[in-house]
Amino acid sequence: GEDFLGIKNSRKILTVFFSDIVNFTSISEKMDPDELGRFLNYYLTTMSELVLKYGGTIDKFIGDAIMVFFGDPSSEGLETDASNCFHMAVEMQEILAKNRENIRKEYNLPEALRIRVGIHTGKCNVGNFGSDQRLEYTAIGRTVNIASRLEHACEESGILCSKATYVLLQTSHQFSDEKNVSAKGIENELKAYSWQRP
Repeated sequence: GEDFLGIKNSRKILTVFFSDIVNFTSISEKMDPDELGRFLNYYLTTMSELVLKYGGTIDKFIGDAIMVFFGDPSSEGLETDASNCFHMAVEMQEILAKNRENIRKEYNLPEALRIRVGIHTGKCNVGNFGSDQRLEYTAIGRTVNIASRLEHACEESGILCSKATYVLLQTSHQFSDEKNVSAKGIENELKAYSWQRP
C-alpha cells in the first residue's frame, strides 16, 4: 500500500550490491579521527558518484560498507540492472587499483585501500520502513542478506556474484569457475562466481 510519503512499498526483483573495505577496523584504529573522516568522505563520495553514473540507488552507508540496489524506483529490465551493477563494481575496483598509491599517500592510510564486493539478484521488499521518528527508503529480505554474505566471502579486490546475477550478465568478463558459499540462514550452499582484475 501507499505510505504517507506516497512511496509504495512493493515486492520487486532487485540486484543488490554490498562492498566493504578490507581490514577497515584496524585501519580506523590506527588513524587520526579527522584524517579518518576526511578519507571516508572522499571514499564514499567517489563511490557514490559511480553509483549515480550507473543508475543505482544508494540504500545506506554502514561505516565503510556501502549497500546499493538496482531495479527501484525504476528498472531498465533485469539483465540491464544486473549488468549496470556489475560494471559499476568493476569500475570501482579499477579506479581503486589505479589510484591505490595516491590514495594511501594523500590520506595517510596505514595500508593500501582494498575492497570486497558481493552482488545478488532476487526478490526484495522495497519502500519506506522504520519507526514514526525515522523512516528509511530501503530494501529488505533474504536477497539483501545473501548479497551481504557474498561480500564477506569475497576475495580482496574481487567481486563475488551469485549464480542468479551471473546468468543475467551474459558477460565476456573473466570469472572463476563456480564455487559454493554457505550463508547463515540459507539451507543450501549458494553457487557463486568470482571476478578478479585481469
